Amino acid sequence: MHERLVDRSPVVQADQLIAQMVPPAMFDEVSFASYIPDPNEPSQAAAVRTAEEFAGKVTKIRSGGRRGLFGKKAQASGAGLYLDGGFGVGKTHLLASIFHSVPSPKAFGTFVELTHVVGALGFNNAVEQLSGHSVLCIDEFELDDPGDTMLVSRLLTELSARGVSIVATSNTLPGQLGEGRFAAQDFLREIKKLGSIFETIRVDGPDYRHRDLPPAPEPISDAELADRADGIPGATLDDFDALCAHLSTLHPSRYNKLIADVPAVFLRGVHPAQDQSVALRLVVLADRLYDASIPVTVSGAKLDEIFTPEMLAGGYRKKYLRATSRLLALSRFEVAA
Repeated sequence: MHERLVDRSPVVQADQLIAQMVPPAMFDEVSFASYIPDPNEPSQAAAVRTAEEFAGKVTKIRSGGRRGLFGKKAQASGAGLYLDGGFGVGKTHLLASIFHSVPSPKAFGTFVELTHVVGALGFNNAVEQLSGHSVLCIDEFELDDPGDTMLVSRLLTELSARGVSIVATSNTLPGQLGEGRFAAQDFLREIKKLGSIFETIRVDGPDYRHRDLPPAPEPISDAELADRADGIPGATLDDFDALCAHLSTLHPSRYNKLIADVPAVFLRGVHPAQDQSVALRLVVLADRLYDASIPVTVSGAKLDEIFTPEMLAGGYRKKYLRATSRLLALSRFEVAA
């Protein structure tokens, strides 16, 4: 009998939600010194210097506030840094380097992870648990939903006022996030508030958004899929539809624990996602699998067919392309038997 993800119903305690906000394992050892700037892209060396200076500023803020009247310490506001640039220029490397360089407690997560944590904890509880942190590092800052925009805007405003510094990465300038997606004036107003928090640093380099994704591997047969899963102790084998249904019963903040200690994931009967809610859950799962470097092997449709052309033409296009790219990368990982 194969192990299955659908048989797992992980429970994550509230205090663990913040504690698990750390860089992916692949960034455990990175530092400012290990970032090798492209000599043809001077903005990269400048970004390293600015990021290192920002880490020093965070440490200084956390060491004590400025002196106010009568010698009493006044609460210092947090600093803000925004690293803008294309895919593959090392923004996450710099973000993780900042995280490793500043005092604990500190938190690191994607924009989507952050919204999930706030949703699971509740806004006030999230503010309280994060307010003692030196820094909040937000990777892949993207705004696809006006509600998320206002939520994060409020969160960052509250945390900054309490001395928490904010550093974020994205592929779009703060004033342009969400532009062309929604016309709501409230949404645009919230974007402007967010843009004022950050000092923006551009990191130039080859833009992988303009490169074609590698071709998806051909799916294997159900029989071969089962044989390969049998050969890897602890690997999971799930029917695609059953897994999609199971994901709908779990808060996305639990997906990280859902795949904990799984050496490889095998999916039977993959096909295009039925609707956007299913597709967005698969995006989160793909992100967690990628962070954990867990190989993925499938039968049925190819991995680049999970998100339909209509989905790829919509407002969540960047999410779906990122998930497809990551699933394709995972499909090429060597599976240790």
